[in-house]
Amino acid sequence: MSAAKNATSGGLPAHAAHPFRRTIVVVETLVSLSGLAGSIQLLAGAATPPVSVLSPLGLSRWMLPAGWLFLTVAVPSGLAAWLAWRRSGWAVPAVLLASALLAIELLAQIPFLGFSMLQAIFGAVTVGMAAMGLLARRMGWWPRGDRTPAAPREPTQVLDSGTRERS
Repeated sequence: MSAAKNATSGGLPAHAAHPFRRTIVVVETLVSLSGLAGSIQLLAGAATPPVSVLSPLGLSRWMLPAGWLFLTVAVPSGLAAWLAWRRSGWAVPAVLLASALLAIELLAQIPFLGFSMLQAIFGAVTVGMAAMGLLARRMGWWPRGDRTPAAPREPTQVLDSGTRERS
């Protein structure tokens, strides 16, 4: 079997069995690294908004928002990138989850920080990745067994010799 074939894809070329794989790996890796960098930036207090924006939440430091950013952006996007790189059937559900969590993160920022161009850019990435995930799902990249029920087994019949025969 050639290198472009995947043993689990039923002989389909790898790009057909895993549509948008390279794009998913690259974009989700960049989003994950951005989430990690943003978390570190908040923890270090470098180029952060004034702490006064956190007062409605009862917070006086950026530690909790940094952890929230890490858990809702860096981890899910990193997981989606890793699963796509591995050609896992769970990559597309992970992309859809990462997109939903990034959308929630962006919507949670707006009341406290106001709207910014960076949020618009990441919002466009979120919509694009969700659309790509849905297209990849439609094209068949999804965990096996979740979309179609298992075929019923044929009944077996025991022969006189003790061997089994399919009817």
